[in-house]
Amino acid sequence: MEVYFSVLQREVVSPNDFTDLAEVTNRLRAFEDRYNATAQPFQWKLTTSDLDHLLARLDRHTADHQEESSAEPAK
Repeated sequence: MEVYFSVLQREVVSPNDFTDLAEVTNRLRAFEDRYNATAQPFQWKLTTSDLDHLLARLDRHTADHQEESSAEPAK
């Protein structure tokens, strides 16, 4: 959804040069029709395995920093 709304913002809403709400509605509907006719599924490059590895690295990093901060003497 974020990709869709990002494209919508760039292609339809900006610049904000609408004269009335009917023009906004018409432009949004025209964009939706065009987008639905040409849209392709998004091909994710990050696999679930990649995500699992990244989350494990983040957990280790967080644990390492918690150990370091608890080992530091209070000032």
